[in-house]
Amino acid sequence: MSQQQSGGLLRGLGGPMATAVVVGTVIGSGIFVKPRSIAGNVPDFSYIALLWVTGGLLTLLGALALAEVAVLFPKAGGNYVFLREGYGRMAGFLWGWVEFWIIRAASLAALATIFTISLHDILRQLEGGSEVLLFWEERAVTAGVILALALVNVRGVRWGGGLQLFITMVKVLSLAAIMVLPIVIVSRAVAVEPRNLVLRPAPEFSLGGMGTAFLGVLWAYHGWMNLAPVAEEVARPQRNIPIAFLGGVGIIIFCYLGVNYAYHAVVPQREMAVLPESTTVATEFCSRLLGPIGVLLASTAVMCSVFGALNGNLLVGPRLLYAMGEDGLAPRALGAVHPRYHTPARAILVMASWAVLLVLAVALGIQLEVLDPMKSPFDVLTDYAMFGAITFETLAVTTIFVFRRKLPDANRSYRCWGYPVVPIVYLILPALLLGNMFLKQTTEAAAGMAFIALGAAVYAFFLMKPARAD
Repeated sequence: MSQQQSGGLLRGLGGPMATAVVVGTVIGSGIFVKPRSIAGNVPDFSYIALLWVTGGLLTLLGALALAEVAVLFPKAGGNYVFLREGYGRMAGFLWGWVEFWIIRAASLAALATIFTISLHDILRQLEGGSEVLLFWEERAVTAGVILALALVNVRGVRWGGGLQLFITMVKVLSLAAIMVLPIVIVSRAVAVEPRNLVLRPAPEFSLGGMGTAFLGVLWAYHGWMNLAPVAEEVARPQRNIPIAFLGGVGIIIFCYLGVNYAYHAVVPQREMAVLPESTTVATEFCSRLLGPIGVLLASTAVMCSVFGALNGNLLVGPRLLYAMGEDGLAPRALGAVHPRYHTPARAILVMASWAVLLVLAVALGIQLEVLDPMKSPFDVLTDYAMFGAITFETLAVTTIFVFRRKLPDANRSYRCWGYPVVPIVYLILPALLLGNMFLKQTTEAAAGMAFIALGAAVYAFFLMKPARAD
């Protein structure tokens, strides 16, 4: 039976729904799209496999550490709460500043963009290969799906959670089908020329190339922390949060490794690296095995997967605005709960509206050639999102050291296995990756640092005050 909290939120997410939040918000677009850019930055599949395994282990180490912190603070807001309690109000505000304006909104916009691309692939197949949606019609569909899912999540946490559980099961089954398809249809898994591809030599090994490729891997794993913002709505949090974190991450690692092995068994790396931006690796994979029907099936699978990730992000993302509104670090109105649906309705609608504006802004930038027209809107959005995400999510994991020192006697129903080695090892790779971004993706890194500095200035001039007594 769900319990209503003092703030008006309901503990309506059971163990399976909580696990579905972890799996469903992580498995979205990355596993279908990012293998193309990863293939273009490393010499051969052995390095690709190493990167996916490393990304999975890194995610697992982070989950082992963050689960302990989430059990200590099972409140709406997730990383915002952890950083506020660990490092002070300014740290919490800066996470919220970057998360709202860039990370979450860019994630929503990028996912909705891939949803529309997959829908367009389906319509194009049904129309015999002709274009169906014009540029701005695609953007209208992208905006429409964001707003429609926002209304579903306004309606109630059980609505959003139930939809998340159903779609997550569908997407996991879709990935399982991709894993076994080359085995089932061995006779069709031959070198079929899909199109006239201009191949280029395989790249030589370089640490910079590995770092850039690993950024794509991390985007595919990004979102494993997404259970934390809705912790206040998880039933029996002391039990269900650790199970959902660790079980969800385990499912994701298994799916990702199996799917990448299947991709490369059918689509050679050099061909994968030069696939056009208008298609996904999953679509190419299924097309080679099943022909036109494969394109329809793959596009449908991608569309369902991205739809689930969109719903999950609209379920968890607004809880940050809700928590900041309650603390006075965002407009107080965002901290209100709908009297009938017991959801942070205003925060949900504000988050969705900003994501829609970001979709339109990126589209306008491409039309006006302010942004690189050769770079897909998806890659534009994800590259800018990842700098802030890596910075603050890594900082959130470090709060385990702070709370072990500040709260040594707190009741911990779950304690991080292998502490302190596990969280220390987790910190090494993100630090190296951030350094590589400054060297190889200087524009994105500089823009991220500038935006964080702007947030610090906003806090210093308008919000700095003594922490309120609890």
